Amino acid sequence: MAAGDSFYIATPIFYVNDVPHIGHAYTEVAADVLARWHRQSGDDTWLLTGTDEHGQKILRTAVANDSTPQAWADKLVNESWLPLLQTINIDNDDFIRTTDERHESAVKIFLQKLYDDGFIYSGEYEGYYCVGCEEYKQLDDLLEAESGDYAGQLVCKIHTRPVEILKERNYFFRMSDFQQKLLDLYESRPDFIQPDSVRNEIIQFVKSGLQDLSISRSSFDWGIKIPWDDSHVLYVWFDALLNYITAIGYGTDDDNFRRRWPATQLVGKDIARFHAVIWPAMLMAAGLEVPTRVFGHGWLLVGGEKMSKSKLTGIAPSQITETFGVDAFRYYFMSAINFGQDGSFSWEDLAARYQSELANGFGNLASRVIAMVNKYFDGAIPSPAEYTEADLGIQSVVKQAAEKADAAIQRLAIHEAIASVWTIVDELNGYITLQEPWALAKDEANRARLGTVLYTAAEGLRALAVLLSPVIPDSTHKLWSAIGAAHELGHVTDQVIVDAGHWGQLPPASRVHSIDALFPRIESPEPAGV
Repeated sequence: MAAGDSFYIATPIFYVNDVPHIGHAYTEVAADVLARWHRQSGDDTWLLTGTDEHGQKILRTAVANDSTPQAWADKLVNESWLPLLQTINIDNDDFIRTTDERHESAVKIFLQKLYDDGFIYSGEYEGYYCVGCEEYKQLDDLLEAESGDYAGQLVCKIHTRPVEILKERNYFFRMSDFQQKLLDLYESRPDFIQPDSVRNEIIQFVKSGLQDLSISRSSFDWGIKIPWDDSHVLYVWFDALLNYITAIGYGTDDDNFRRRWPATQLVGKDIARFHAVIWPAMLMAAGLEVPTRVFGHGWLLVGGEKMSKSKLTGIAPSQITETFGVDAFRYYFMSAINFGQDGSFSWEDLAARYQSELANGFGNLASRVIAMVNKYFDGAIPSPAEYTEADLGIQSVVKQAAEKADAAIQRLAIHEAIASVWTIVDELNGYITLQEPWALAKDEANRARLGTVLYTAAEGLRALAVLLSPVIPDSTHKLWSAIGAAHELGHVTDQVIVDAGHWGQLPPASRVHSIDALFPRIESPEPAGV
């Protein structure tokens, strides 16, 4: 992707039947890191997130809480989902709710078009329905519970709760018409679905045969009414998937829609089938472009199980941020887990990485370099003299790290990008140990060499601040100001991230400022009661 391109990235919109946990936050942070990186690359960037508020599951949850579904949705959005974005420092451009009038009106335009063009028809359907998934299930999606309260009953493999047998006269989308078109799409664009494990699963699913999709319900009324038959409401997934285009002006603002669409879409692998099969089929039927790509990332596991409130494995993001801070939360989940694979969370691993990588590695590097510039050069960044092989080695590391990190981001390999940037941290720490600036400072004859060493270290910090700003924005903002770059070069987020590896951008004589520990020591890493 060339600088100046359009980059639209969307998270899934999350059900408001419960409060968010770190599994939701993981997706949000990943999308935010990618969006921040592309903004700093000069791309026309747009980050969308939001909430899914219709459907039977929401209705039942609201009733169970003595509430109307709209009041329940409002409560959770305002008290839980919007605050989540602040808790983990998400810089989103829009927040869509499926109860927004702009969404509902555009959905009706889309539906009417498909109906007028013959892609929707009336029919009768009977099948196994999982309310938790809001989806009809095939037999291979189910298993017979062997023990417990549901022994002998068919349960959903994902929620391990009994499915219901529903028989309704509904409206159907002719999804079977798109089986070959989808297979052709997957073949012609191998990177449309990522990673390969999800792609292979989707291809096998589509090859096994697609059935037409029931897209309306008449047994309850919490949803968007079908335009030509208000006794039916739209199936929640058909409704929810459309948020990606209703939020950017489909049917109402053609210029903005053309500017933004298509999108890169981040989803959990458990909902990749909806986004990589149903969604592109819907778009094809409407004559619209399919997404740029659908990336189905792995699950966060706690005790070997997928993060889940119902199984009491859900951890609120604030439980982590209140102890370790927001930047440590963001860094840990983006670096410790290979994006695209499942990853296990533990407090012990988080605490160990915080101490070794953030506090001792990056934070201590920043503190000691700034302290030495203050001590040996009265707070002014020294001018470098002649560079030695060791200095040129650092320059090469910085250049290569920036290039490799950008290439990794284009592949959505966030963990690889951070690993590439972290080579600068490790190399600078080793460089300082070998060059011994404290020893050089003892002899005035070494002052020019001391200046070169500390300029090299400070310029390395400059590159680190730029390259890490999408991941740990608060800490890099503090570091950027502390090395005097804010006064000389403007805000860190104004720096072109793909140019971060170009050497010599920090002007000599820039004034450094004392800085508190970016990642202070934590006495009790695990919150009480966890």
